[in-house]
Formats: sequence, structure tokens, C-alpha cells
Amino acid sequence: MLKRVLSGLLMFCLLCAPAAAAGEGEEALTSAKAAVVMEMKTGRLLYDQNGEERLPQASTTKIMTTLLALEEPDIDTYFTVDSGAVHVEGSSMGLLEGDQVSLRALCYGMILPSGNDAANVTAVRLAGSIPNFAKLMNERAKQLGLADTAFVTPSGLDADGHYTTARDLAELTRYAMGDETFREICCQYRAQTKFGNPPFERWLKNHNKLLEMYENCIGVKTGFTDNAGRVLVSAAQKDGVELVCVTMDDPDDWRDHENLYEMCFAELSGRDVSALFPKIEMPVAGGEGLALAAVVGDTTLPLRDGEYERLEVKISVPPFEYAPVRAGQQAGRAELCLGEETLLSLPLVYEDEVAALHPYRERRGVIGWFQDLFRK
Repeated sequence: MLKRVLSGLLMFCLLCAPAAAAGEGEEALTSAKAAVVMEMKTGRLLYDQNGEERLPQASTTKIMTTLLALEEPDIDTYFTVDSGAVHVEGSSMGLLEGDQVSLRALCYGMILPSGNDAANVTAVRLAGSIPNFAKLMNERAKQLGLADTAFVTPSGLDADGHYTTARDLAELTRYAMGDETFREICCQYRAQTKFGNPPFERWLKNHNKLLEMYENCIGVKTGFTDNAGRVLVSAAQKDGVELVCVTMDDPDDWRDHENLYEMCFAELSGRDVSALFPKIEMPVAGGEGLALAAVVGDTTLPLRDGEYERLEVKISVPPFEYAPVRAGQQAGRAELCLGEETLLSLPLVYEDEVAALHPYRERRGVIGWFQDLFRK
């Protein structure tokens, strides 16, 4: 009983911090070498345990490989697999030489049964070779700001210089979950797809047992090698709040993910923050009247108790606008900040049109507007 009470107190103290952390000298809440929980919408870290430590990522590598495949213009065209690419150790989706497959089927094969053959075939199809594809992976990692990530293989098999961090994996997953097809694939515990010579329907089973163990789970990807240990990236949704959880080298990952989710979900609730954003009245040079601008976008924000009252709005707009102003035209941006951290950034958009002055008055109108401005 005493152990439960102490454990509960520890969780409470960690969650009251801006970003719950388990550092040197503190008791970690997981058995992992590294773990993070990130709120999906804002990218805010809710729990961080050695989240910046570079570690091998095993088959969670396939999140990036799948993302690059899904960004291709045609993922449903069938092609013959590369004979060399299908001969690879480890987990497989069952590809054989001469098989016909589509990129969509390969994505299912990478995410569900974690097929190394699917990852290699994808790499050769998109870049001609595995080394060339690794370059594409690293370029995309750089574009996404994943400064502590480097790829050597498309599958995640151990290789020198192949690493990431729990934080980078969470950021990558947050981005990937913005792709509707990726989200659709990674939430399925079993799925049917088509490949072969000729192609025929197959059932593939997901290695991610959390999809059945935890009712709020909506993905994402498992991983394991002798060097990396058990790596798990998952996502969960509850009461309109979405979280990403990453554990690296964690022998008890299923339980750790459930516990971290329950802890973090208990501390968050969705709040409508639209009332905090003011409407902006913009002077219009060469036009008659002011242009009214307001924020556009989802203004629901997952917050802890007491955070709503601490939020601050920062507005970024030019000093004036030139006529004509169109309805829907962007005026600037509004940011919602908690201390030094920006939680939400939304565009400011003009609600109505402001027409330009008549041509014979326009020159005088602009001059007069400036004269009035400087008189003030």
C-alpha cells in the first residue's frame, strides 16, 4: 500500500512540472533507457526520460520509410520487386522473387508485420539503391528538424551510424500521423492487402499488441534488434486529446506505455481558447475603412489545470495593409504562448473586403492616408 502511495505522489510531482522529467538521481517511471510522451497537436513534451540520448531505433525506422513511400504520386501501381531486395534477414511480409506489389501494399507490409523485405523493395523502387534511399531519409530528417537522427538502412537493421532519439522519434511520428493514409494503416491490428505472382489477397497481422491491449491506442510501430532492444512508438487518443509515446530499449514496453498514457491523459483536458484571440482592425492604405482580421483554425488546446489562465497571445501583423483587401487574405499570425513555449500558432485572416479607392481618387487617397497617419 505504501509503495502505491509513494508511486502516486511521484507521478503527481512530475506532472506538475512544465515538462515531467526523470533525470540523474531521480526515479524513472519506465524500465526504458529513454522515453518521452508528446502531445500531438502542440508537440509539447509531457514526460521526458533521457529523451535526447542517441540510441538505435530498430524497425521504428520504417516510419520514415513508409512516410516517403506514401508521398509518392501513385502508390497503387503494381511493379515487379527487385530480386536482391527481397533477400534480407529478419521479419518479412513474405515477398518472393518475381512478385508484383504496390507501394501501398509495401506500406502495410512495413508497418504491420514489420517486413524488412518491404523496406528494401521500397528503397530500391524509390531511389535505385539502399544507400541512395538512405540519403533521401536523411534529407527528410533534416527538413523535419530531426537533428539527432541518422539513417543507414531503410529497415532498421543494426548499422554503424544508424540512430535517433526518443524526442526525434516522437516528432517524426507526430508528422507522420498527419498523413491520413499512414494513420489508417498503423491503427489496424489485421489488414488485407494484395501481392504475389500474380497478386492475390493476403492477411497481414500487426506486431503492435498495444492496439488490442489498450483501448485508446491508434498506432504506431514496434521495433527490435539485439543491439537496440525493444523499441515501441505508439499513439493514443482520449477525449479529443492525442498523445505519442516512445520507449527505447524497454523490456516492459507494453505496460510502460499504458501507465504513461493513463498518467498523462489524467492531467489534460481540451479547452477552447478562441476567446483569448482578439480581432485585429488593420488600417488600409488606398482604401476606405478598416480591415477586420480574426484567427482561423482549430482553437481547442489540451491543457493542464491552471494553464489556461497563464496563456499569453502574441500578434504578428504589418503596420497597415494596401487596398484592395480580399476576404480570406492572410493578415499575419497569432501565437498562444505558455511562458517561453509557443503552444499554438494560427493565421490571422481578413473577414471582409476593403475595396481600393476609385482610380481618379486613389493617388490622392493614399497620400491623404499617409498625411493623416503622420498628423497623428
